[in-house]
Amino acid sequence: MNRHFFQPASVLVLSFLAVISIGTLLLMLPLAHAEGAGASALTALFTATSAVCVTGLVVVDTGTYWSGFGQGVILALFQLGGFGMMTSATLLGLLVNRQLRLRSRLLLQAETHSLGLGDVKSIARLVLIVTVVVELGTALLLTLRFALGHAMPWGEAAWHGLFHAVSAYNNAGFSTWSDSVMGFAGDAWVLGPLMMGIVIGGLGFPVLHELMLERGRRRHRSMHTVLTLWGSAALVLAGSLVIYLAEMNNPRTLGPLGWTDQALRALFSAVSARTAGFNAVDVGQLSPESLMLHYALMFIGGGSAGTAGGVKITTFFVLLLVVWNEVRGHQDVEFRGRRIATAVQRQALTILVLSVAVIVLAMLVLLPMTNLPLDKVLFEVISAFATVGLSTGITAELPPAGQLVLVVLMFTGRVGVVTLAASMAMNHARRDFRYPEEKPIVG
Repeated sequence: MNRHFFQPASVLVLSFLAVISIGTLLLMLPLAHAEGAGASALTALFTATSAVCVTGLVVVDTGTYWSGFGQGVILALFQLGGFGMMTSATLLGLLVNRQLRLRSRLLLQAETHSLGLGDVKSIARLVLIVTVVVELGTALLLTLRFALGHAMPWGEAAWHGLFHAVSAYNNAGFSTWSDSVMGFAGDAWVLGPLMMGIVIGGLGFPVLHELMLERGRRRHRSMHTVLTLWGSAALVLAGSLVIYLAEMNNPRTLGPLGWTDQALRALFSAVSARTAGFNAVDVGQLSPESLMLHYALMFIGGGSAGTAGGVKITTFFVLLLVVWNEVRGHQDVEFRGRRIATAVQRQALTILVLSVAVIVLAMLVLLPMTNLPLDKVLFEVISAFATVGLSTGITAELPPAGQLVLVVLMFTGRVGVVTLAASMAMNHARRDFRYPEEKPIVG
């Protein structure tokens, strides 16, 4: 058999395709349908892809269309998708590090306290422990709130709590309610645990691993961790402020609410927009300013090797540092007393350009298929590619061919960017010569 199929990136792609195929078949069973009729192949494929790729876009209402068995299948799919992506992306990162010489590897680990090749056997176990602890903790808090604060029967509260806890941690955005969490949008005891799960899952396992090592001791944090933590905080705070100011007088979203409810919903919207897909306000009624902000937050996404989507925070901020250092006239791209490798800069630029190209191509394919407004189609495309799951409500209105385009976008955005980054980093052929330098005019 061709050795190409045993490459790590190929194994990752094929494993995700296999899980999607199995999920599609299970969702087509009459047992998965609320009325026992069985879902169409397209509906099952779209839902399975959205779940495995932890996106959250749907063409049918999750809570009413699917039976308890069907909802359980969907939960299992986005659990497998989130756990599999965290583990696979971290292992691919370690395989990339294996390309470095031993001395460079040891120096790198000593300075950054990053995962080493000796940690490979324990990675899946550590990811599993973090996943179980966070999900069960979030589920417990939600269950108690649903039962004690909203008078749900304990069994119902436990199911909704578990489903939304797993969905939040995996940044999946699936909800058993047709209006997502809008019914609890003024309840900080519901939105708070959801935001906690979203943020922890979206940081990425390398950051979580480093933070775990820091307990009780002072360590020099790696550049990756610093960029992820500070970048996440900056995006959430800036996003919350912009949404609050843009929507505070909008009678269809935050306008009728008190300032505390406005602030809570603005904060939740900023956290969720970066990849989670839950909505505390009607996305279809947002102002143009808020929609533009959502484009940016969805496209950037969360941390690497986590459950978040997008081009990733580090990609975005590395490119910002490139621009900042170029404006200042620095020969090297520097941050906190360290240089950013040229190869990393090229990888970040490649991911950004190719991601934009995919979105543009998808828009060119989708727009002739529908008469829907351009801004709503663009929102849907970015949401699918960045595996966010937020929607202005047009997903089910798209023609079957348009829904298939979103399926491809979800899969490409979830698996393609990781495998692309890994393949670029692992495919550095050494050349014993360099061509003469020439400087074309730019700008």
